[in-house]
Amino acid sequence: MTKLIPLTFLAAALAACTQPGEASAPAAAGAVAAQPAKADAPKAKPAEANAAQAPATQAKNAKIGQPAPDFTLPDLDGKPVKLADFKGKTVVLEWFNPGCPFVQLSHRKGGLKDAPAQQAQKGVVWLAINSGAPGKQGTAKDENAKAKQEFGMSYPLLIDEKGDVGRAYGAERTPHMYIIDPQGTLVYAGAIDSTKGGEPEPGEQVTNYVDAAIAELAAGKPISTKETEAFGCTVKY
Repeated sequence: MTKLIPLTFLAAALAACTQPGEASAPAAAGAVAAQPAKADAPKAKPAEANAAQAPATQAKNAKIGQPAPDFTLPDLDGKPVKLADFKGKTVVLEWFNPGCPFVQLSHRKGGLKDAPAQQAQKGVVWLAINSGAPGKQGTAKDENAKAKQEFGMSYPLLIDEKGDVGRAYGAERTPHMYIIDPQGTLVYAGAIDSTKGGEPEPGEQVTNYVDAAIAELAAGKPISTKETEAFGCTVKY
């Protein structure tokens, strides 16, 4: 059975995900102020930290079973990357923020540690997108470049500083995952896996939704889980 998240961790994770003056998910009743979480970040299940609705400014256009919104975004070197160029391949989109403890945990020892490289060997295109507005948490170019190197991200990290692409997809969290099939149809949106952003309990059976959906696509089978709730920090539009 999954344990409830300690209030001290919840407060720390929220502090790490939120800058002064920004709104994020509400802390649980009785939570006290804490310093930002360290890089090792969430260990427990931060379910309560992700119960908030998406920001009211988001206008979600992307729908499962419909064509994925096209886009062109620059990578960290300013080189434009076009989604349309990958037509005919399975594409994974990963919303990214190097300052988010959920992102850090996922890349250091969670669902994003090895999956991108393993899927790339199978011909899957993996793209990370940072939709944070300039000056907000995790948007500095050097911070993103450092995280990309530290996490061993051999795939492009794209900058969406106006947030247009994030809003088009309805990206609410970092990480928030999307899968586009070779025909350009959006077939999955939500969490990486069933851990709800934390580390699994001993003996807990973890379902990796992204890996499962990609495997089903490759086998010509229907996607069994098409949408789940994403967990993590709010996207800093």
